[in-house]
Amino acid sequence: MNVIKLSVFLLVSTLLLMMAGCIDNPSNEAASESGNESETGTEAPEVEEGEEVVNIGYSGPLSGPAAYYGERTLNGLTMAVEEINDNGGFEVDGQTYKFNVVALDDKYLPNETAANAKRLLQENQTPIIFSPHSGGIKAMQVFNEKENFLIGAYTSEPAATEAGNELTVRIPPSYDGYLEPFTKYAMENHGEKLAALPTASQYGKDWTEALVPYWKEQGGEVVYNSSIDFSKDTDFFTLVTNALKEEPDVLFIGGPSEPTAKVAKQARELGFEGGFIVMDQAKLDEMKSVTGSYEDLEGSVGVTPLINSDYPGTAEFVEKYKEEHGQNPGSEAGYHYVAMYTFMEAMKAAGSVDDPEAIRAHMQEGLDALPEDKQVYTIEEIGENGGFTTNLRIAAVEDGGVVTINVE
Repeated sequence: MNVIKLSVFLLVSTLLLMMAGCIDNPSNEAASESGNESETGTEAPEVEEGEEVVNIGYSGPLSGPAAYYGERTLNGLTMAVEEINDNGGFEVDGQTYKFNVVALDDKYLPNETAANAKRLLQENQTPIIFSPHSGGIKAMQVFNEKENFLIGAYTSEPAATEAGNELTVRIPPSYDGYLEPFTKYAMENHGEKLAALPTASQYGKDWTEALVPYWKEQGGEVVYNSSIDFSKDTDFFTLVTNALKEEPDVLFIGGPSEPTAKVAKQARELGFEGGFIVMDQAKLDEMKSVTGSYEDLEGSVGVTPLINSDYPGTAEFVEKYKEEHGQNPGSEAGYHYVAMYTFMEAMKAAGSVDDPEAIRAHMQEGLDALPEDKQVYTIEEIGENGGFTTNLRIAAVEDGGVVTINVE
């Protein structure tokens, strides 16, 4: 009898081990497949005999709470690349090239950005790597000059170019230009008591550290200063309630458009009747798609939505984007589109597709050569520090619509 019991025990144990093995193997495959899903971008271009491919790197949030933001930045980049390739590519010193975008998900985490950049360099030899967040840009700036690659920096963080990194190109305007007009509008229309509830990212912290002292210098009072971690917080009731207890006239909010809109909506539901200063990462028109109308955003001041802009190439780009993606584009898509075309023109002027220093040295020629129909934004020059310069415009929500305001 004991022998039978032992045999049954051994048989059951063996079956359990086999089942465990069957369970483990699929999960390993799923993990592997999940890892592959973090890589995306354009389809490898069709090349004819004699044509060559230049890989362009991208590391940004393609999953998590900032995924929509990351996807829109990548959309602008891939739209430019697909147009260039469909038109036969471009020539540098008689050689025809086409672009291939290799995009990796970094979940908005700077350490992941750095790891992705090293992978892109080792596996794809990318002369340019785009990143749409300041933390990731700073992480790459630790080694990009040594490893010799250009950073396409989509951030309005002034420090991205003030650091003196000679292989960084900052694409959007620096946010310090918004401090004066945002503050002036909010104070004149709503009052002098400010409560800060921006994103808890490094970008949000830097924006707050610039706005808060400026607000005080203009005679304002900061009655509440905190932040929201959009990667963890999904219900903002407690945070917003605490801010509103201090009876502010203005709420300073921002981060990706979708969660920022939810903060504004919740503030209205809790009875807030004042105005909003909206950080430039969030876009008023994208926030409207969450709130359902501009009613909850009445009195907001922020950056001008792309669909309310009138640069030479804006209307055509908006229509192309809507046709391809079924929605209006934001500035992140428009700026990436312009930047990719500018880098291409700079490569032509430099006579090289793989010399980052030469490409950077010819960026102004790239801007000057940009056709009007590609000027979704008109970028007049690149400063000595590597930042693009555009004429500053802001927008406000008044009487249920967007009003644009030119800034001197």
